Amino acid sequence: MCLALASLAFAGCAEDTSPDPHGRWSAGLTVQEDTQIATPLQRGLDRLHSGGVIGVVARASDGAHVIDARSGSARRNSTEPVAFESQFRMGSNTKTFVAVVMLQLVDEEKIRLDDTVDRWLPGRVSGHGNDGKTMTMRHLLQHTSGLYDYAKDLLGDFTEKDYYAKRFQHFDSEALVATAIAHEPKFASGTSWSYSNTNYTLAAMIIEKATGHDWRTEIRTRILEPLHMWHTFEPEDWADLPAPHAQGYNSFSAGQPPIDVTLFNMSWGGAAGSLITTTEDLTRFWRALQGGVLLSPARMAEMHDTVPATELQAVFPGLRDGLGIFWSPTRCGGFWHHPGDAPGFSTRNAVNEGGTRSVVLSENTTGDVPVASRANDELQLLEDVMCADR
Repeated sequence: MCLALASLAFAGCAEDTSPDPHGRWSAGLTVQEDTQIATPLQRGLDRLHSGGVIGVVARASDGAHVIDARSGSARRNSTEPVAFESQFRMGSNTKTFVAVVMLQLVDEEKIRLDDTVDRWLPGRVSGHGNDGKTMTMRHLLQHTSGLYDYAKDLLGDFTEKDYYAKRFQHFDSEALVATAIAHEPKFASGTSWSYSNTNYTLAAMIIEKATGHDWRTEIRTRILEPLHMWHTFEPEDWADLPAPHAQGYNSFSAGQPPIDVTLFNMSWGGAAGSLITTTEDLTRFWRALQGGVLLSPARMAEMHDTVPATELQAVFPGLRDGLGIFWSPTRCGGFWHHPGDAPGFSTRNAVNEGGTRSVVLSENTTGDVPVASRANDELQLLEDVMCADR
C-alpha cells in the first residue's frame, strides 16, 4: 500500500498490490529497488521470530516507496500470519502524541514549557518530598521531574496472577498520581533523568485544564483527524482489540509457555500508553512529525533538545531523551523514535530527521523473551533499515 498524505508531498510511489511468492511483503517496486530496505527488514523480522517472538508485522518506507513485511504467526500453534493491517497497542508511543499536543499549546501561547505543575494543578503534587512548585512542563515531558513511576506499584513484577487480577480493572488519573506521590521523588526536579509514566498522566491533566477538553479529544482533533489516522484511537475501558489483530502473549517465567494476555484494560496506561493503532497509521504519524507537519520549527528544536537517558542506556546504548521522543546513534548517524510496550505487545520504530525514511514494527510477545538479545535484534533491524544504501 502506498502512503498518500498530500501535505507531506511524498511522490513517486507507484502501488502494485501483487504479493511476493511467500506472502511476506508487498510493494510497487522492482527487485533491485526492493532489496535496499526490504531485505534488511525481512531479515530482521525473521531474526526476532526465531529469537522467541511469536509474530511480528512491520512497515518501512524510504520516502517514495513502502514495504509491508511480517514473520511468524498471529497466534500460537498456528500458521496464520499476522495481518498487515493488524491493530495493536502502541504502548508508550502514546507519550509522543501527548508531547505533540503540549508543544502545539506552547505554539498557541496557552502553555509555557517553564510553567510549573502547580501553576496548572495547584496542590496536586505535594507531600513526601514532591513539589509541583519546582516541577515544570519540560521536566514532565523529558522525564527529569524525579517523580516515582506509578506502574511499578500497579504492575510490579507482573505475574500471571497479577494479569488475571487486574486485566479488567479501571484506574483513573487521580488515583495513578496519588500512587506516585505516596513515594518520595527519586531526585530534585531537573537534576537527573528517570523514566516515569506519572509524568504523562500529569501532562494530560494539564492539557485538559488548558483546553477544556480531555487529552483523547485533543489528540483526535489535532493529530488523528488531520492526518487521516482512522485506525488509531483510545479504548478507554474496552479491554479487547478490533479485528484484525494478533493475539498478545506474555512469557511470565522461563521455560513456561506464554499466556494469552490480549484482553487488558489499558486505563492504567492512559495518556502514558493506551492508544491502539496500525503500522500504516503509526508510520504516517512519525513521518508527519519529523517532516515538520505537526509542530513549528521552534517547537521541533525544543522537542529534539536531548539529555542522556541514563537508566535505559544499558539496553539502548547512547540513548538520549528529548520531549516525548528519543534519539539513538547508528553507524550512519542516528534516528528518532519512542519504544512502546503493553502486556502482549511491543512497538519499535525509527524515523530520520526529515521523515523521509522510517520503519515501524509490532511484536505480539512480551515478558521472558531474553531482554538483552531481543533489544539487540530490534536495534539491529532498525539500524539496518535506516542505514540501508547509506
